[in-house]
Amino acid sequence: MSIAEDFDPTVYLNGEWGPLSEARIPVLDRGFIFGDGIYEVVPLYAQANGERLPFRLTQHLARLERSLGKISIANPFDDAGWRALIARAIEANAGAGDALVYIQVTRGVAKRRGHAFPAGITPTVFVMVGQLVFPSVETRARGAAAVTAEDKRWLHCDIKSTSLLGNVLMAQHAAEHDALETIQLRDGLLTEGSSSNVWVVKGGTLLGAPRGPRILEGIRYSLIEELAKEAGIVFEERDITEAELRAADELMISSATKEVMPITTLDGQRVGDGRPGAVYAALYGAYQRAKTREFGL
Repeated sequence: MSIAEDFDPTVYLNGEWGPLSEARIPVLDRGFIFGDGIYEVVPLYAQANGERLPFRLTQHLARLERSLGKISIANPFDDAGWRALIARAIEANAGAGDALVYIQVTRGVAKRRGHAFPAGITPTVFVMVGQLVFPSVETRARGAAAVTAEDKRWLHCDIKSTSLLGNVLMAQHAAEHDALETIQLRDGLLTEGSSSNVWVVKGGTLLGAPRGPRILEGIRYSLIEELAKEAGIVFEERDITEAELRAADELMISSATKEVMPITTLDGQRVGDGRPGAVYAALYGAYQRAKTREFGL
């Protein structure tokens, strides 16, 4: 069966396995007190033989390593250790359909509340298998709505931190405007969505905002770059102005849960001709082929 809303998955927490409903952390865990931690979300694609296989796991583990290093948390596992842990989590939550693995590492439990890093504490490690629901065929055919907002987040967006209040507020802004995503702008330039990278098409060229501290380099960022090359689409990584965003022929977002998704209205205005475009169609088709290659099918 697929993962239902009332499903109580078996999770890993600090060396122990058990039901999510019974998992507990101390209130002085710095992830709870300060959002002092890192996370990853790895999509699992269901195969014809019933297996659920992680997509681009190597890249996800590399980003986890980078993010942990940027906030000085020692990686609790090496590559083989993480792979074994993820494989066991998948095995412990067998079922049909696509899913995801959520990984969170915090600095650990302190003896007292204080802002500076405490010495000698052990990181908290949490791993869970959860539901993964992609946009429907009808939504893809129609395209989705997005709204814009000023990017008011901190300037370390390249760290996949659990401190996500800014992103949460932008996701709520989208929900309140019946939109799928909020596309953010800082100093008149495109940054990213609340939980996605944003892609602009103009004159057949695919544009992406520069990688760096203003955006989180999604695992799909480099993948979209690869797929554009495969499809013969010119790609440019550069600053994108608000005017260019609003004059786009096509807009798209990419993330683990959206793959690549067309945006056909922005702030209530039609994008291009108001329909998913040719560049989107080429990239989405290439994305599906990339999944086939990844799993050797």
